[in-house]
Amino acid sequence: MLEAGESKLPLSQQCRLLGISRSSVYYKPSSVKTGDLELMRLIDEQYLKTPFYGSRSMTHHLKRQGYPVNRKRIQRLMRQMGLEAIYPKPHTSRKHPGHKVYPYLLRDLAVVRPNQVWAADITYIPMNRGFMFLMVVMDWHSRKVLSWRLSNTLDAEFCVAALQEAITCYGTPEIFNTDQGAQFTSQAFINVLEAQSIAVSMDGRGRIQDNIFIERLWWTLKYQYLYLRSFDSALELRRGLTEWFMFYNSQRPHQTLDGLTPDEVYYAQPTLAEAA
Repeated sequence: MLEAGESKLPLSQQCRLLGISRSSVYYKPSSVKTGDLELMRLIDEQYLKTPFYGSRSMTHHLKRQGYPVNRKRIQRLMRQMGLEAIYPKPHTSRKHPGHKVYPYLLRDLAVVRPNQVWAADITYIPMNRGFMFLMVVMDWHSRKVLSWRLSNTLDAEFCVAALQEAITCYGTPEIFNTDQGAQFTSQAFINVLEAQSIAVSMDGRGRIQDNIFIERLWWTLKYQYLYLRSFDSALELRRGLTEWFMFYNSQRPHQTLDGLTPDEVYYAQPTLAEAA
């Protein structure tokens, strides 16, 4: 799909058009042992159900499932996956000691229209011979996924790219909410928000409920799609996610949206009374 030498487009531009980070082009499947990959998948599934599980609880859970594991091994795998072993948030949310943290602005706020609040988060994605990280930007009111990026590293580059794409395609929100992860507190990410006069909001430390809509998205994506399939490459994974996010936005009705799809809510025209 990518043509490093034959295409007239620079490789960086091809990556932007395909929605993947440049580092992912050179991604080679990890040499993780098959047994470890199986455990990592089980850990990921359980973590979605019980995000408060640290390595001790996760080890106990796996032993009850018949896996002869020790805590040291589970600690190693959770670190490799990017899962925090102490707090109820993923390791992808680990705060950078030198970055500014902003207050949480959404408590008791009525979110009643599209582009009032956007939110972003990162999650671990299992693959047949390795794993990737996925970042999405979501509109809180409609639950519409506005943009997303895959990366094999936890740098800020792919998060900034997803943010810039969302702004280019959909304008700007009044408030942008994230967790306190180093990617979102990085100067590169904050600069984009401040340049657009977007108010920055950040979850409280270890408060998984502060970004609940994206947490629900992760559960839906993984249990209704990813865990039912297997992927051998980043490009194959991206093709699958492209189709799924199109389905999620335009065809999958949400009970909390009165049976409407995210696209129907996001693009709904206000009534005359509402406009007045």
